Amino acid sequence: MKLGVNIDHIATIRQARMTNEPEPVYAALLAQEALADGITTHLRKDRRHIQDKDLYQIKEIIKIKLNLEMSLNEEIVGIALDVKPQQATIVPENRKELTTEGGLDVVREFSKVETVVEELQKKDIFVSLFIDPDMSQIDASKSSNAQAIELHTGNYANAKTCSEISKELHRIKEAAAYAKSLGLDVYAGHGLTYENVKPVAEIEEITELNIGHSIIAKSVFIGLKEAIRLMRQLIQEARWK
Repeated sequence: MKLGVNIDHIATIRQARMTNEPEPVYAALLAQEALADGITTHLRKDRRHIQDKDLYQIKEIIKIKLNLEMSLNEEIVGIALDVKPQQATIVPENRKELTTEGGLDVVREFSKVETVVEELQKKDIFVSLFIDPDMSQIDASKSSNAQAIELHTGNYANAKTCSEISKELHRIKEAAAYAKSLGLDVYAGHGLTYENVKPVAEIEEITELNIGHSIIAKSVFIGLKEAIRLMRQLIQEARWK
C-alpha cells in the first residue's frame, strides 16, 4: 500500500502569520526522504494554505508523485493543466468549510466532472475522484472515465461507537470491492490517524492512503520524517496481518 502525505497544513502555519516560513516545498522534500510515495496538496480557490508558487515549486523539485487535490473551478482547472501534476484528485469545495466535508457528488455534477476529467487526461494527468463510499457515485465515476476513486473515510473516522465504526468500515469495504470490480484504482483518505488507520489499511482493494493532518500534528513533537515512518510502519503491519 502506498502513502501519500498531504502537506497543506505546513502552509496553514505559514499563512497564519502571513510570513515566508515554514516552506511547504521543504516539507515535500523531507517527505520524499522519508520514502513517502507521493505528495498530496490542495490548491483551494481561497488560497487559505497552499499558494500557486508552492504548487509550481513542489512540482519542479520533487521526484515522487504530485497529487493535486482540486475543485471543478475553472481557474483551478487551468492551473492544473499548466502545472501537469502526475495525478489530480477532484474534490468538492465549500468556502466556509474547515476541511473537505464529504465526497464529490459525481451524479449531480456529472457533465462538468466528465468534461474536466477529459481535459486533464488530454494533458496525461491521471484522474481520481474523491467520493463517498456509495455505489451510485462509483458507477458515475466509472462512467466519467476517471481512472481511480478515493473513498472518503471521514464518517468512519468520526464514528464514536463500535457499531457505528463497524458499519462505516463495512461500507468502505463493500465500496472498495465494487470499484475494483469495475476496473477502478481504489484509494482512501480523510480523518485517518495513527489510531484508526489499520482497519482501512487491511482492505485489500485499497492501494493508497492519503493522510495529512495526523502526520503533520505528530511531526510537531517528533519531526516530519519520523512521523511519516511511524505511519508507514502501521500501514505495513496492517497489510502483513
